[in-house]
Amino acid sequence: MKWMKGVALLGALGIAATAAGAVGTVLYLQEQGVAPRALAPYVERRSAGHNPLITDGGQRLGAHLRTVDRGDGLPLVLPALKAGAQPTPAQGKGGAIKDVDSNETLLRAMAAAVPGDVITMAPGVYRFNHAVTANRPGVAGVPVTVRAAQPGSVTIEFATVEGFVVRAPHWRFENLSIRGVCGNDASCEHAFHVVGGATHFAAVNNTILDFNAHFKINGIGIGGTRVFPDHGLIESNTLSNSAPRRTRNPVTPIDLVGASDWTVRGNLITDFIKDGGDRVSYGAFAKGVGARTVFERNVVWCEARLRGQPGQRVGLSLGGGGTEKPYCRDGKCVNEQQDGVVRDNLVASCSDVGIYLNSASGSRVEHNTLVDTVGIDVRYPASSATVEGNLVDGPIRSRDDGVLRLGDNRSTALGWSYVGRHPVRGLFREWEVGDLAWKDETPRRDGAVDRLDLCGQKRAANPAYGAFEDFAACVTTSSSNAAN
Repeated sequence: MKWMKGVALLGALGIAATAAGAVGTVLYLQEQGVAPRALAPYVERRSAGHNPLITDGGQRLGAHLRTVDRGDGLPLVLPALKAGAQPTPAQGKGGAIKDVDSNETLLRAMAAAVPGDVITMAPGVYRFNHAVTANRPGVAGVPVTVRAAQPGSVTIEFATVEGFVVRAPHWRFENLSIRGVCGNDASCEHAFHVVGGATHFAAVNNTILDFNAHFKINGIGIGGTRVFPDHGLIESNTLSNSAPRRTRNPVTPIDLVGASDWTVRGNLITDFIKDGGDRVSYGAFAKGVGARTVFERNVVWCEARLRGQPGQRVGLSLGGGGTEKPYCRDGKCVNEQQDGVVRDNLVASCSDVGIYLNSASGSRVEHNTLVDTVGIDVRYPASSATVEGNLVDGPIRSRDDGVLRLGDNRSTALGWSYVGRHPVRGLFREWEVGDLAWKDETPRRDGAVDRLDLCGQKRAANPAYGAFEDFAACVTTSSSNAAN
């Protein structure tokens, strides 16, 4: 029935008058990489403003294309996951505890910080209308730490373009709740701006809500040389927005430009909707000719509570949308990213591709699970990628001469989405409500994987395709992840 309905509606569009013609059209759309979710708004725009019969038919066809591709699109509250901020506090290394209980005492402690200081904020709400700077350096193994003793006990509100501006090396922030409270979304850009010489930055177990780019990382010119904040860590944070961001500025919770050797691990990233400008947003990207970025064991749920919004959401990207030459590490931007790794991530509910490689050379994309996305794209001649062990509810493809080394994966041809056939999606018990337990047998492959899966479990001798062995091990009974 789905096949006949799909054929009939494609014929109504005027693309084909017969079943054979509709099949040819689907094959053509598959070759061009046009998913139903992308065709739907085009159909609606082209049919608008005509006689009521055409306009109504176009709207109904657009709605059908979305439904057959993406399901009901209803808002979703995710189960509490082990990814993202947790109620158990992170415990970084440190020495002297410096207790602070007000804006003024926090600022004084940060301005006078020495390596090993653990600046511990008393429970309460702290509101700032200006940036808070970190200019005093820590040293290797002995950072300066700003923290709450217990997650959820300290809320920092920023009504300013930038929150924490970190310019010195070896700073760590943990267990904080940070929220943007600007009346205009364009005025709350970053919770953290990590810039220049701020190497070895770490943010662990924080909940951050309502910013355009929760983390902005980039270089700066110092003495005629561009200096980049390398060797960073963003781990076990929950990053989300409570509403679409009404701005033309970039909307990307982790916006990494030019810096190298960053690890982004175990985070929960949701609802990064851009309602302005080009309406294209990313969960996280690394670009600007940095190297050796690792995205691992993250959950990126592009649309959860904010499902059904216009625009394009991409999950994870090496290369993003590209970088202007003055901001690239080498000033040339031939390769946007080098030797990056994307592994053991769950990426779901994206209106565009789940993983996008743009001029990303020497990339490895391994054991990710993608559900309700347009798959994996390896794009442009500068891109080269080994893609192995992934479970993809959609296609894996090369575009514009990207070099794709395709190993053993399970994926679905794009054309099947036009008739509502989703064999990978069908492996899960109830994907539309965030239940990714296996419906029947676990899909397994040959070849050992010597690392933990998304849920922190040891891999089986014959590992499951994708990010996890058993999704139940990813779910916790706690009330963490409340911001998703």
